[in-house]
Amino acid sequence: MDLITLDRIKTAHPKLRDSLMAQYIECNNKLGKYVRLRFAYVYRSNKEQDALFNQRPKVTNAKGGQSIHNYGLAFDIVLLLDKDKNGTFEAASWDTVTDFDGNGKSDWMQVVEYFKSKGWVWGGDWKSFKDAPHFQFDYGFDWQTLKARVDKNITIVDNGIIYPRI
Repeated sequence: MDLITLDRIKTAHPKLRDSLMAQYIECNNKLGKYVRLRFAYVYRSNKEQDALFNQRPKVTNAKGGQSIHNYGLAFDIVLLLDKDKNGTFEAASWDTVTDFDGNGKSDWMQVVEYFKSKGWVWGGDWKSFKDAPHFQFDYGFDWQTLKARVDKNITIVDNGIIYPRI
């Protein structure tokens, strides 16, 4: 398992944290020996979101408070590759079509199919501004509703992070 991802899962909304951990482990185990799944982001503060919003080239349409990440209900992925097969994963890939582990299926799409089967919404299915690394489980709430809950203090605090109560 990827220890960085395991730490990032601890920042997910407490309501989905345990299931996300189990799903991450199960999905990662479906990939070949020389491919690992990493969550590049899970929770993001509004400040971190604003920094991404201001980045060029453009990587997000969402300002701080407008992303499902700001509520711990999303994650972004990257694949880690052990190109020289020595047990270290020295390359990161956002390649959505290559079958790195040689099992006849795109590794990226294996991850997509797995998480979609568990009810996650995939940003690659969005009509505008497709976001292939993005997954979210928003419990039917949009960012406006989640932000309103935080603004009205309908929240829980866990590990110093304020999450909307859902």
